[in-house]
Amino acid sequence: MFAHVQDRLVFRYDAEQLWIEPWGENAVRVRSTKQNRMPLNDWALQEKVQTKCEVVTDRGSASIRNGKIKATIAKSGKLVISNDKGKILLEEFTRNRRDELDPNCSALEVEAREFKGILGGDYHITARFESDPDEKIFGMGQYQQSRLNLKGHDLELAHRNSQASVPFALSSSGYGFLWNNPGVGRAVFGMNVTTFESYSSTILDYWVTCGETPQEIVQAYAAATGKVPMMPEYGLGFWQCKLRYQTQEELLDVAREYKKRNIPLDLIVVDFFHWPKQGEWKFDPTYWPDPDAMIRELKEMKIELMVSIWPTVDQKSENYNEMRENGYLIRTDRGIRIGMDFQGDTIHIDVTNPEAQEYIWEKAKQNYYLKGVKTFWLDEAEPEYTVYSFDNYRYHAGSNLQIGNIYPVEYAKAFYKGQEAAGQQNIVNLIRCAWAGSQKFGALVWSGDIASSWGSFRNQLAAGLNMGIAGLPWWTTDIGGFHGGDPRDPAFKELFVRWFQWGAFCPVMRLHGNREPQQPQHGTTGGATCRSGAPNEVWSYGQEVYEICKKYIKIREEMRGYTRELMKEAHENGAPVMRTCFYEFPYDRNCWEHKTYFTYMFGSKYLCCPVLQPGQEIMSVYLPRGALWQSNVDGSTYDGGKEVEISVTLDTMPVFTRI
Repeated sequence: MFAHVQDRLVFRYDAEQLWIEPWGENAVRVRSTKQNRMPLNDWALQEKVQTKCEVVTDRGSASIRNGKIKATIAKSGKLVISNDKGKILLEEFTRNRRDELDPNCSALEVEAREFKGILGGDYHITARFESDPDEKIFGMGQYQQSRLNLKGHDLELAHRNSQASVPFALSSSGYGFLWNNPGVGRAVFGMNVTTFESYSSTILDYWVTCGETPQEIVQAYAAATGKVPMMPEYGLGFWQCKLRYQTQEELLDVAREYKKRNIPLDLIVVDFFHWPKQGEWKFDPTYWPDPDAMIRELKEMKIELMVSIWPTVDQKSENYNEMRENGYLIRTDRGIRIGMDFQGDTIHIDVTNPEAQEYIWEKAKQNYYLKGVKTFWLDEAEPEYTVYSFDNYRYHAGSNLQIGNIYPVEYAKAFYKGQEAAGQQNIVNLIRCAWAGSQKFGALVWSGDIASSWGSFRNQLAAGLNMGIAGLPWWTTDIGGFHGGDPRDPAFKELFVRWFQWGAFCPVMRLHGNREPQQPQHGTTGGATCRSGAPNEVWSYGQEVYEICKKYIKIREEMRGYTRELMKEAHENGAPVMRTCFYEFPYDRNCWEHKTYFTYMFGSKYLCCPVLQPGQEIMSVYLPRGALWQSNVDGSTYDGGKEVEISVTLDTMPVFTRI
């Protein structure tokens, strides 16, 4: 029943075998399967760091202790995880009669680890845990909702445009939990039971750590799954973007105007359909006649260029036949090999094939990288997509899901590998989704094609904070939202100003959006039929808005040294750049409460108070205990541990400096 194998505690009963082993300091990994052999994929986890652990077995139970964490399994198979003070952190939810002395002994016959067989040999797997109704849960990635505390939530474990499932949960009870199953599934943080599900897998796999503070827990998680590279210098300033610049001259005119107005600009984006056809990873010479000269001029202005990469290949593209012959395209069971019909009949590249990865990288290197482009926007052509699972560039797709939409994480891997080989260590991959561990591949996640609305704006604050807790410190959003927004509309101008002010205190400050009205089509060939939105530069919104934007770009520039230090912290220990108040002030219980969820810390110094509703004139802010705070509104200094009311004007987002 129990066995001690090296540093691993093994439990066997009937067809199941369960492993519990130390995985980093103060952490254990739990794996269970009903296969003949335990699958050995590590998924999000990096190589195990050896630690000293203690394994004790007897006839009635067995336990393993690793630093501050202890896992105990009874002969009935029930698992309990506790800390070094004896506090139970996680207790499996069982309702059976296998142990009549268990207070939860029941005739219900509900198992904590459930394996339901499905066609093909895999299982629908469920893990169940007892729930503390007073517990608060944070992290889990990016979901489009305004609530920061996820207790009581039912979350889809899948990726969509604007949804990034990163299943690491931070508990107010003092533990962190990674559901290490990168398949489509579900997580429910119910008041009566907590469940994690994987709809198709051969293994139940999770990792648990404990700590005195959220900082200790998040840093342990970062050590287990990887840390971001050091953010390059161009990631610290302001980025300019719109739906797409249609020509080389249009883009250069924008860059020149920023230079003429003496407004600092670190990066500008050539977005999608700058290519002749999808699957031709290069500039269309009709509209981009001299990319070398364009990049040289941008370099002279100290502006980096980012280009968009899509995984779709048009049947009429110059690379289609070669890629099909070599097996670089995804396949279909029957019918015509078409995955999308947007701007052409296209199919996706097969990034589960390492040779296809190398092929795309060589094309990108030849047509972009060697010209001076060092950053890539790794986009997906479909508004909904899901990452199923990855392991060494390999995916396993669900039966009724679109496998053409699984590419963002693998692109990040492929480009990280290619750029590292080319000597470009500090790389940035702007991607729409990520999973646990994506951060180590230079993943800068943006929150997708979100609406230009106040509700959407509020959602992004919770999304960014929970992404930071889930291990993705590089995060950004479309300032102003993506869908719609007319720069001439006074109501939208107010929303844009509030979003822009907040953007100055995000990890990356990036202006983007598809503004109204749509612009005339420029040309007739290539990607020209994909029209672009209205101008989206800071001077496009009128003089009043322009002056506010200049002010906040200047603030961002003045914080460059400070932001660089935050990026260094993220690189060295996994610290979020945007931080919940309880991350910095864990012993102030008020910082764990709802009233603090709409403010946050930009690093350890600035308490940011974004204005999240129109027409607001007064704001009530809780100042965390244990510090003095100085307001940027009137210069007043306040003691922490109390709420203050401050006046709100359009030209200023309230920020308190910790002194």
